[in-house]
Amino acid sequence: MASEETRTMPSAPIRSSAGTETETERETPATRAWMTRLVVVAIVLTALNLRPAITSLGALLEEVRDGLGMSGSVAGLLTSVPPLCFAVFGVMAPRLARRFGPGAVVCAGMVAIATGLAIRPYAGNTVGFLAATALALMGIAVSNVLMPVIVKSWFPERVGSMTGLYSMALALGTAAAAAVTVPMTDALGGSWRSGLVVWAGLAVVAVLPWIPLTRARGAGASGRQGTFVPGAQGTSVPGSRGDSRSGVSGSVPHVPDGLRITRSRTAWALAVFFGLQATAAYITMGWMAQIFRDAGVSAGTAGLLLAVTMVMGVPLAFVIPRLATRLPHQGPIVVALGVCGLAGYAGLYVAPAGGAWAWALLLGVSNCAFPLALTMVGMRARTGAGVAKLSAFAQSAGYLISIPGPLLVGVLYQHSGGWGLPIALMAGLMIPQIAVGILAGRDRTVEDEAARRI
Repeated sequence: MASEETRTMPSAPIRSSAGTETETERETPATRAWMTRLVVVAIVLTALNLRPAITSLGALLEEVRDGLGMSGSVAGLLTSVPPLCFAVFGVMAPRLARRFGPGAVVCAGMVAIATGLAIRPYAGNTVGFLAATALALMGIAVSNVLMPVIVKSWFPERVGSMTGLYSMALALGTAAAAAVTVPMTDALGGSWRSGLVVWAGLAVVAVLPWIPLTRARGAGASGRQGTFVPGAQGTSVPGSRGDSRSGVSGSVPHVPDGLRITRSRTAWALAVFFGLQATAAYITMGWMAQIFRDAGVSAGTAGLLLAVTMVMGVPLAFVIPRLATRLPHQGPIVVALGVCGLAGYAGLYVAPAGGAWAWALLLGVSNCAFPLALTMVGMRARTGAGVAKLSAFAQSAGYLISIPGPLLVGVLYQHSGGWGLPIALMAGLMIPQIAVGILAGRDRTVEDEAARRI
């Protein structure tokens, strides 16, 4: 089957006003196929780098605190820095993409991750460590927002499968950094600095495939006729909800150049859904092992249970987006994931040690709301600018919503002296997550809603 890039090429050569061949005309099918494969490699390598900066630090947090003389309050602040940076810096991504191209911005994001991870172990003090961490998180933030844009630009008819591949690589990078950082540190001589700096090398590798892609016309959107560039309002993406082949009318209502994403109820529902699932994920990463340890589970087994929860996202992150794109309404998937979360929290409350493996598996399934949210970002917008703005809004607002969750769990645990109230909070948050997820899963687009409210 011909690639999407081949199908979107114009049938006749395009020549410049001077009569010379343009870059588009000179591209051969073999070149386009090679570039498509390179984009797949770039997407996978980028996804692998979007969480090791966080989970590798979590694995060595005690050693970092001792090495830098970091207070307990500052160490606690580190757990809230990632969602804060994702919210603040993610807002900048659409504007940067319009000016430089999404591929160029993601390439710069990988450079920022590599630089931040290389500097922070040797910063020498807490302030420098935090600043270098923020630099790496800035690169992660803009890449988080623009990956759905790049996926829909290059693979408009395979949003589900490519989002699944990207999400699977992200989950793999998350679990790998949590699992191997400590043994890798021991193998490198026991220095926490060596254990952290090694992850900069993975980010450097991720820069390489983006370099030739950013030199192409369009700088990371595909750079060819028939695809979109963020900022090109009112254009339909082949295979998107606005294209006639998707079963929806191909006519796209006129939306002003300044799309007011906040006027869309779907955008708000998706932002809240994203925020609540992120809250559950950060609570799980930060506290689940401690819940098991307090129930009498050994430290090693508790860490393994957490790893199992994170690894569940690897296969399911590939399956769920593909299933989501085949359904007109993603509400049933939202409900299924929510029920798994409620069952897992109920198990933690009633018998945390007795059914530990079952609760870890159920919560791992529930945490796969993240790839579902990314998939819905690509499905709830029909234009390039719509995807970019929806992605930025949903992720930035969502990460802001997620900031208080892990801190509130810690406060409730400290003041109640047990895990009853914190677990009740986690389960209680699952109810609105299901509700707004059902609203976000309805078959509509933000452009349509904005047009109706003009």
